[in-house]
Amino acid sequence: MRRRRPITVTLASSVAVLGTAAVGVRTLISRQAAIARRRIGKPLGEQALDADRVWRRKKHPGPPVELLLLGDSIAAGLGAGHRRDTLGARLAKGIATAQARPVRLRTAAVVGSETSALARQLSALPDGYRADVAVIVVGGNDVTHRIPASRAAAQLEDIVGTLRDLGIPVVVGTCPDLGTLRAIPQPLRSLAARSSRQLAAAQAAAVQRAGGRVVALARAVGPVFAERPDEMFSADRFHPSALGYRRTAEALLPAVLDALATVRVPAHVQPLTRAPRLVRLGECPHTTMSTPS
Repeated sequence: MRRRRPITVTLASSVAVLGTAAVGVRTLISRQAAIARRRIGKPLGEQALDADRVWRRKKHPGPPVELLLLGDSIAAGLGAGHRRDTLGARLAKGIATAQARPVRLRTAAVVGSETSALARQLSALPDGYRADVAVIVVGGNDVTHRIPASRAAAQLEDIVGTLRDLGIPVVVGTCPDLGTLRAIPQPLRSLAARSSRQLAAAQAAAVQRAGGRVVALARAVGPVFAERPDEMFSADRFHPSALGYRRTAEALLPAVLDALATVRVPAHVQPLTRAPRLVRLGECPHTTMSTPS
Protein backbone atom coordinates (compact mmCIF):
# COMPACT_ATOMS: atom_id res chain seq x y z
CA MET A 1 0.00 0.00 0.00
CA ARG A 2 1.32 3.45 -0.98
CA ARG A 3 2.17 5.65 1.97
CA ARG A 4 0.73 9.17 2.02
CA ARG A 5 3.18 11.96 2.67
CA PRO A 6 2.45 13.92 5.83
CA ILE A 7 0.47 17.08 5.17
CA THR A 8 2.97 19.18 7.14
CA VAL A 9 5.79 18.07 4.81
CA THR A 10 3.70 18.90 1.74
CA LEU A 11 2.83 22.34 3.09
CA ALA A 12 6.43 23.04 4.00
CA SER A 13 7.54 22.07 0.52
CA SER A 14 4.91 24.32 -1.05
CA VAL A 15 5.93 27.27 1.12
CA ALA A 16 9.56 26.71 0.18
CA VAL A 17 8.68 26.69 -3.52
CA LEU A 18 6.59 29.85 -3.19
CA GLY A 19 9.36 31.53 -1.24
CA THR A 20 11.89 30.65 -3.89
CA ALA A 21 9.54 31.92 -6.60
CA ALA A 22 9.00 35.20 -4.71
CA VAL A 23 12.74 35.72 -4.42
CA GLY A 24 13.05 35.02 -8.13
CA VAL A 25 10.36 37.58 -8.95
CA ARG A 26 11.98 40.20 -6.73
CA THR A 27 15.33 39.55 -8.39
CA LEU A 28 13.76 39.86 -11.84
CA ILE A 29 11.99 43.08 -10.90
CA SER A 30 15.19 44.56 -9.46
CA ARG A 31 17.09 43.71 -12.64
CA GLN A 32 14.36 45.19 -14.82
CA ALA A 33 14.28 48.35 -12.71
CA ALA A 34 18.01 48.71 -13.28
CA ILE A 35 17.47 48.23 -17.01
CA ALA A 36 14.76 50.91 -17.02
CA ARG A 37 17.00 53.36 -15.15
CA ARG A 38 19.78 52.81 -17.70
CA ARG A 39 17.40 53.24 -20.63
CA ILE A 40 15.85 56.41 -19.25
CA GLY A 41 18.98 57.98 -17.80
CA LYS A 42 18.93 61.75 -17.18
CA PRO A 43 19.30 63.35 -20.60
CA LEU A 44 17.08 66.23 -19.46
CA GLY A 45 18.98 66.88 -16.25
CA GLU A 46 17.09 67.48 -13.02
CA GLN A 47 16.03 71.09 -13.46
CA ALA A 48 12.93 72.13 -15.36
CA LEU A 49 12.76 75.38 -17.32
CA ASP A 50 11.68 78.46 -15.38
CA ALA A 51 8.30 79.55 -16.76
CA ASP A 52 7.25 81.65 -13.76
CA ARG A 53 6.09 85.04 -15.01
CA VAL A 54 2.91 86.85 -15.99
CA TRP A 55 1.34 85.40 -19.12
CA ARG A 56 -1.05 87.92 -20.64
CA ARG A 57 -2.97 89.21 -23.61
CA LYS A 58 -1.62 92.69 -24.30
CA LYS A 59 -5.06 94.13 -24.92
CA HIS A 60 -6.43 92.80 -21.64
CA PRO A 61 -4.39 94.28 -18.79
CA GLY A 62 -5.53 94.05 -15.20
CA PRO A 63 -4.86 92.14 -12.00
CA PRO A 64 -3.57 88.66 -12.81
CA VAL A 65 -5.02 85.33 -11.87
CA GLU A 66 -2.62 83.63 -9.44
CA LEU A 67 -1.90 80.08 -10.63
CA LEU A 68 0.08 77.73 -8.38
CA LEU A 69 1.65 74.46 -9.58
CA LEU A 70 2.61 71.82 -7.00
CA GLY A 71 3.93 68.30 -7.45
CA ASP A 72 6.63 66.43 -9.33
CA SER A 73 8.57 66.77 -12.58
CA ILE A 74 5.41 66.80 -14.70
CA ALA A 75 4.02 69.73 -12.75
CA ALA A 76 7.44 71.38 -13.02
CA GLY A 77 7.49 70.85 -16.80
CA LEU A 78 10.66 68.75 -17.18
CA GLY A 79 11.00 67.66 -20.79
CA ALA A 80 9.60 70.81 -22.40
CA GLY A 81 12.06 72.37 -24.82
CA HIS A 82 10.81 75.92 -24.20
CA ARG A 83 9.26 77.55 -21.17
CA ARG A 84 6.06 78.24 -23.10
CA ASP A 85 5.61 74.46 -23.47
CA THR A 86 5.73 73.56 -19.77
CA LEU A 87 2.53 72.42 -18.12
CA GLY A 88 2.29 75.59 -16.05
CA ALA A 89 2.74 77.89 -19.03
CA ARG A 90 0.25 75.92 -21.10
CA LEU A 91 -2.34 76.22 -18.35
CA ALA A 92 -1.56 79.91 -17.80
CA LYS A 93 -2.03 80.67 -21.50
CA GLY A 94 -5.26 78.68 -21.58
CA ILE A 95 -6.65 80.60 -18.59
CA ALA A 96 -5.57 83.93 -20.06
CA THR A 97 -7.32 83.13 -23.34
CA ALA A 98 -10.54 81.91 -21.70
CA GLN A 99 -10.83 84.63 -19.08
CA ALA A 100 -9.24 87.54 -20.95
CA ARG A 101 -7.06 88.21 -17.93
CA PRO A 102 -3.32 87.97 -17.31
CA VAL A 103 -2.12 84.98 -15.31
CA ARG A 104 0.82 84.95 -12.93
CA LEU A 105 2.35 81.48 -12.78
CA ARG A 106 4.19 80.28 -9.70
CA THR A 107 5.73 76.80 -9.90
CA ALA A 108 6.57 75.28 -6.53
CA ALA A 109 6.75 71.76 -7.99
CA VAL A 110 10.15 70.08 -7.74
CA VAL A 111 11.58 67.41 -10.01
CA GLY A 112 11.71 64.02 -8.31
CA SER A 113 9.12 64.82 -5.63
CA GLU A 114 6.95 62.26 -3.96
CA THR A 115 3.63 63.24 -2.40
CA SER A 116 5.37 63.69 0.94
CA ALA A 117 7.22 66.70 -0.54
CA LEU A 118 4.05 68.71 -1.11
CA ALA A 119 4.10 70.06 2.45
CA ARG A 120 7.63 71.41 1.93
CA GLN A 121 6.60 72.98 -1.36
CA LEU A 122 3.77 74.81 0.36
CA SER A 123 5.91 75.97 3.26
CA ALA A 124 8.51 77.35 0.82
CA LEU A 125 6.03 79.83 -0.69
CA PRO A 126 6.59 83.50 0.17
CA ASP A 127 4.77 84.92 3.16
CA GLY A 128 1.47 86.40 2.13
CA TYR A 129 1.27 84.54 -1.17
CA ARG A 130 -2.24 83.43 -2.06
CA ALA A 131 -3.23 81.49 -5.15
CA ASP A 132 -6.55 81.83 -6.95
CA VAL A 133 -6.26 78.17 -7.98
CA ALA A 134 -3.76 75.41 -7.26
CA VAL A 135 -2.99 72.54 -9.62
CA ILE A 136 -1.28 69.41 -8.31
CA VAL A 137 0.20 66.60 -10.39
CA VAL A 138 1.99 63.94 -8.38
CA GLY A 139 2.24 60.19 -7.93
CA GLY A 140 4.70 58.76 -10.43
CA ASN A 141 7.62 58.85 -8.01
CA ASP A 142 5.49 57.30 -5.27
CA VAL A 143 4.91 54.34 -7.58
CA THR A 144 8.54 53.96 -8.66
CA HIS A 145 9.73 54.31 -5.06
CA ARG A 146 7.09 51.82 -3.89
CA ILE A 147 5.34 54.16 -1.45
CA PRO A 148 2.08 52.58 -0.24
CA ALA A 149 -0.89 54.09 -2.06
CA SER A 150 -2.78 54.61 1.19
CA ARG A 151 0.06 56.67 2.65
CA ALA A 152 0.53 58.81 -0.45
CA ALA A 153 -3.22 59.41 -0.75
CA ALA A 154 -3.46 60.46 2.91
CA GLN A 155 -0.60 62.94 2.40
CA LEU A 156 -2.35 64.35 -0.66
CA GLU A 157 -5.64 64.65 1.22
CA ASP A 158 -3.89 66.68 3.93
CA ILE A 159 -2.45 69.15 1.40
CA VAL A 160 -5.69 69.55 -0.51
CA GLY A 161 -7.51 70.04 2.78
CA THR A 162 -5.01 72.71 3.87
CA LEU A 163 -5.47 74.62 0.61
CA ARG A 164 -9.25 74.32 0.75
CA ASP A 165 -9.26 75.59 4.34
CA LEU A 166 -7.54 78.70 2.97
CA GLY A 167 -10.31 79.06 0.40
CA ILE A 168 -8.12 78.05 -2.52
CA PRO A 169 -9.72 75.82 -5.19
CA VAL A 170 -7.61 72.77 -6.02
CA VAL A 171 -7.40 70.63 -9.15
CA VAL A 172 -5.46 67.36 -8.96
CA GLY A 173 -4.26 65.41 -11.94
CA THR A 174 -4.04 61.87 -10.59
CA CYS A 175 -1.10 59.54 -11.19
CA PRO A 176 -0.48 58.93 -14.91
CA ASP A 177 -0.51 55.42 -16.34
CA LEU A 178 3.06 54.18 -16.02
CA GLY A 179 2.13 51.28 -18.26
CA THR A 180 2.62 53.63 -21.22
CA LEU A 181 6.38 53.82 -20.55
CA ARG A 182 7.99 51.65 -23.20
CA ALA A 183 11.41 52.07 -21.57
CA ILE A 184 10.24 49.85 -18.72
CA PRO A 185 10.44 46.14 -19.65
CA GLN A 186 7.80 43.53 -18.89
CA PRO A 187 6.62 42.32 -16.43
CA LEU A 188 7.76 45.40 -14.48
CA ARG A 189 5.70 47.66 -16.77
CA SER A 190 2.52 45.73 -16.01
CA LEU A 191 3.21 45.95 -12.29
CA ALA A 192 3.84 49.70 -12.62
CA ALA A 193 0.59 50.09 -14.55
CA ARG A 194 -1.37 48.28 -11.86
CA SER A 195 0.29 50.24 -9.06
CA SER A 196 -0.34 53.56 -10.81
CA ARG A 197 -4.01 52.68 -11.27
CA GLN A 198 -4.32 51.79 -7.61
CA LEU A 199 -2.68 55.04 -6.55
CA ALA A 200 -4.81 57.11 -8.94
CA ALA A 201 -7.99 55.58 -7.48
CA ALA A 202 -6.82 56.26 -3.92
CA GLN A 203 -5.86 59.82 -4.88
CA ALA A 204 -9.24 60.50 -6.46
CA ALA A 205 -11.12 59.39 -3.36
CA ALA A 206 -8.81 61.41 -1.09
CA VAL A 207 -9.09 64.59 -3.16
CA GLN A 208 -12.87 64.37 -3.31
CA ARG A 209 -13.04 63.93 0.46
CA ALA A 210 -10.91 67.05 0.89
CA GLY A 211 -13.07 69.11 -1.48
CA GLY A 212 -10.81 69.24 -4.53
CA ARG A 213 -11.46 68.54 -8.20
CA VAL A 214 -10.07 65.42 -9.87
CA VAL A 215 -8.80 64.87 -13.41
CA ALA A 216 -7.92 61.23 -14.12
CA LEU A 217 -4.86 61.68 -16.33
CA ALA A 218 -4.54 57.95 -17.04
CA ARG A 219 -7.98 57.99 -18.62
CA ALA A 220 -7.78 61.48 -20.16
CA VAL A 221 -4.39 61.26 -21.87
CA GLY A 222 -3.09 57.74 -21.20
CA PRO A 223 -4.44 56.27 -24.46
CA VAL A 224 -2.80 58.88 -26.69
CA PHE A 225 0.52 58.48 -24.84
CA ALA A 226 0.27 54.73 -25.39
CA GLU A 227 -0.63 55.05 -29.07
CA ARG A 228 1.87 57.78 -29.98
CA PRO A 229 4.84 57.43 -27.62
CA ASP A 230 7.36 58.90 -30.05
CA GLU A 231 5.38 62.15 -30.15
CA MET A 232 4.08 62.33 -26.60
CA PHE A 233 7.30 61.59 -24.72
CA SER A 234 10.49 63.65 -24.62
CA ALA A 235 14.05 62.44 -25.18
CA ASP A 236 14.17 60.35 -22.00
CA ARG A 237 10.99 58.42 -22.97
CA PHE A 238 9.68 59.11 -19.48
CA HIS A 239 8.59 62.76 -19.29
CA PRO A 240 6.13 64.41 -21.67
CA SER A 241 7.26 66.27 -24.76
CA ALA A 242 5.90 69.70 -25.72
CA LEU A 243 2.96 67.95 -27.39
CA GLY A 244 2.53 65.68 -24.36
CA TYR A 245 2.30 68.73 -22.08
CA ARG A 246 -0.15 70.37 -24.44
CA ARG A 247 -2.46 67.35 -24.29
CA THR A 248 -2.09 67.15 -20.49
CA ALA A 249 -2.91 70.84 -20.10
CA GLU A 250 -5.95 70.49 -22.35
CA ALA A 251 -7.19 67.68 -20.10
CA LEU A 252 -6.73 69.79 -16.95
CA LEU A 253 -7.92 73.15 -18.23
CA PRO A 254 -11.72 72.64 -18.04
CA ALA A 255 -11.48 71.66 -14.36
CA VAL A 256 -9.20 74.64 -13.67
CA LEU A 257 -11.66 77.03 -15.32
CA ASP A 258 -14.52 75.48 -13.34
CA ALA A 259 -12.49 75.96 -10.16
CA LEU A 260 -11.78 79.60 -11.01
CA ALA A 261 -15.51 80.16 -11.54
CA THR A 262 -15.88 79.76 -7.77
CA VAL A 263 -13.43 82.62 -7.14
CA ARG A 264 -15.01 86.05 -6.84
CA VAL A 265 -13.77 88.33 -9.63
CA PRO A 266 -12.84 91.90 -8.55
CA ALA A 267 -15.50 94.45 -9.49
CA HIS A 268 -13.21 96.36 -11.87
CA VAL A 269 -12.49 93.22 -13.93
CA GLN A 270 -15.10 92.56 -16.59
CA PRO A 271 -15.76 88.82 -16.97
CA LEU A 272 -16.51 87.32 -20.36
CA THR A 273 -20.14 87.78 -21.39
CA ARG A 274 -20.17 84.34 -22.98
CA ALA A 275 -19.02 80.92 -21.85
CA PRO A 276 -15.35 80.51 -22.78
CA ARG A 277 -14.63 78.13 -25.62
CA LEU A 278 -12.09 75.42 -24.81
CA VAL A 279 -9.25 76.54 -27.04
CA ARG A 280 -6.80 73.98 -28.33
CA LEU A 281 -3.68 75.15 -26.57
CA GLY A 282 -1.12 76.56 -28.93
CA GLU A 283 -3.80 77.48 -31.50
CA CYS A 284 -4.46 81.07 -30.50
CA PRO A 285 -3.25 83.11 -33.52
CA HIS A 286 -4.65 86.38 -32.19
CA THR A 287 -3.15 86.06 -28.74
CA THR A 288 0.22 87.54 -27.89
CA MET A 289 1.75 86.47 -24.64
CA SER A 290 4.16 88.90 -23.03
CA THR A 291 6.04 89.05 -19.78
CA PRO A 292 6.91 91.98 -17.54
CA SER A 293 10.42 93.36 -17.68
